[in-house]
Amino acid sequence: MLSKELALYTCSRGRAYPDCLTRDTHAHYVPLVEQLLAIYRCGKGATREQLHRHATAVFNEEPQCPPQRIRSFIRLLDQAAEYQTDIDGRAYRLRQRVFDLAAQRHPLVVTPDTLFEHAEREVKKQIAGEVGMPWLQLERAMYADLPAFHRLKKMEGYSTAEELLRRYNVAQAQTLLFWAEEMTVMVRDDFRKIFRHAKFNRLLHETEAVGLGKYRVRFSGPASVLRQTRRYGVDMAKFLPGLLACRGWDMSARLRLPYGIATFKLSPRDRLHSHLSPDEEFDSEVERIFAERFGPERDGWCLQREGGFLARGQKVFVPDFVFRHTDGTVVYLEIVGFWTPEYLERKAQTLALFKDTPIIVAVAGSVADKLPLLPTEVITYKTRLKIKPVLERLEALHASGIL
Repeated sequence: MLSKELALYTCSRGRAYPDCLTRDTHAHYVPLVEQLLAIYRCGKGATREQLHRHATAVFNEEPQCPPQRIRSFIRLLDQAAEYQTDIDGRAYRLRQRVFDLAAQRHPLVVTPDTLFEHAEREVKKQIAGEVGMPWLQLERAMYADLPAFHRLKKMEGYSTAEELLRRYNVAQAQTLLFWAEEMTVMVRDDFRKIFRHAKFNRLLHETEAVGLGKYRVRFSGPASVLRQTRRYGVDMAKFLPGLLACRGWDMSARLRLPYGIATFKLSPRDRLHSHLSPDEEFDSEVERIFAERFGPERDGWCLQREGGFLARGQKVFVPDFVFRHTDGTVVYLEIVGFWTPEYLERKAQTLALFKDTPIIVAVAGSVADKLPLLPTEVITYKTRLKIKPVLERLEALHASGIL
């Protein structure tokens, strides 16, 4: 994924279009990107700075390539690469020691005289001797913690140039969503998968039925939420590859760009290719851990992930889990972890609409006091949803006979 400063787009008649490389007009980019891949694949041991310099030089003979495009290719390659970093702070400590030793001989000069007697070359040789490392190796080691001097360990991403070019196109589309006030997705197929991607990326959304087998999902954008805007923008951008892996949808986003309002539209007809598998599973960490600890069956209750689909009028609700007892009893589980008051209010309204349906509600303790009054008793959790209170609530509902 790219950052906002690498965004490349054009606007025409109120529409925003991300930079997109096509086979018809950019076929000559394939051999250039193959050179980029070769630089990284054969660059083990090279610093990040050296790799960037060589990669930039590839496009010296391509005057029509904007600087953001070149830097975007490099950013995507860096994200697929693994660099040697200074995790334990060894470089910082070494640098501090070298500076302390050099300070004792300050100032250093190229040619010593009666006033300044410490020659730089001799001092470096002395310091190297005291540290026990040749100066060239010492100089390289004491700056190893700076990103420019991180050294490449390996690069295994992007098997072909076409794969990197496709990822670039998606990444540029993602950057536009950093400016989204609202995004609407009309869904005809793969509703559950799209809904799952939205929940996994913690997007604030509401769903309504607009026809037989058709749904409208409205998302709050990072330009509209009041807190954690940058983080939420990243979450929305991460949602896009999941959407692209699904079928039967149309997306429209209202953007508040630096120079005005524009609309960004996207659908499978635009032929952007996701790097995600269409069947890739997504869960929040809380949901994943709960499902793993509960197991497929416990005390007569079988756990299914998103096995329930509730609708009332135009309102659609897909709980996180459904429990099915051996006697046919069904209870749903909804985990609430979102933070904005507006979203919590809408969540409360949805749960109130389905108050006659047996739903266990688990709420993160950080938002429990902000959640409006609910028509059901809630379970609070800190970082993990525990099994015991859920089982107790299941048995209480089962014993009440109201299911």
